[in-house]
Order: sequence, then C-alpha cells, then structure tokens
Amino acid sequence: MPLSIDISSLAALPAAAAQLRAALGSHTLILFEGEMGAGKTTLIKALCENLGVQDDVSSPTFSLVNEYRNGQNQPIYHFDFYRIDDPADALRMGALEYFDSGYLCLIEWPSRVEALLPLHRLLVTIMVTGPDSRQLIITEVE
Repeated sequence: MPLSIDISSLAALPAAAAQLRAALGSHTLILFEGEMGAGKTTLIKALCENLGVQDDVSSPTFSLVNEYRNGQNQPIYHFDFYRIDDPADALRMGALEYFDSGYLCLIEWPSRVEALLPLHRLLVTIMVTGPDSRQLIITEVE
C-alpha cells in the first residue's frame, strides 16, 4: 500500500525527508516523478542532508549524474534524465553500472530510461497541492 506524506510548506521539508528516509528500506533505486517545478531536486537535497551529505546538492541536468558522500562516506548518485532522448545515451554514460552498484541512486525523470530500470525500486511521486505545499506518494515497484 502506498505511503502518503503531506508537505505543508518548505519548513516541513526536513520532517518529510526524514519520513522518506525511513521509507527507503532496502531500496537503492529511488525514482522521483513530478511535473517541472514540483520540487524533485529540492526534495532530493533535503533527503541528502538527512543522510549526512555535506556536499552542495544540485540538479545534474547537464552532467546527468552527480556523486555525493553520505555520513558514512558511501556514494549517493543523483541522476537527472530530463535531457535524455534515448535510453542508449544513459547506457553510454554507464547508468546500469550505477544502478547495479548497491549504492543509493536518486533518479529524476526516470520515465526517460524506464526500459533500463531494475524492478526492485521505490517510486516517489510529487504532486503540487498549493503554492508551497506538496504531497508525496511513495510506492514500491517489484
């Protein structure tokens, strides 16, 4: 059954990120879907802060992937596939190796590379419910 998290404002984002972290379980592939401007990168930044990332977290729109280190010095990979027109481009940049690494992969615009994604993953759908409010729907995909 999907988990729903309401975010009433930006001030509520750290608490929502903590709830999302608790929902990760053993998943290493976390997909973030939502319309342009829904706050995918902002949510990922809050999640990374919750995981102990000290690096500057920003959208890898042009580089496709950014690497951060969590509080245990393990890598976290942040993908933005918005500019991918063909999944073959993701293959060429080594996406499958990242996905199979066992490390946390946070993926914006995953529908652009759907054919490459392993089955065991967590989908976070971000719905805009007001100027500063959002609802997260977290669903396991097996």
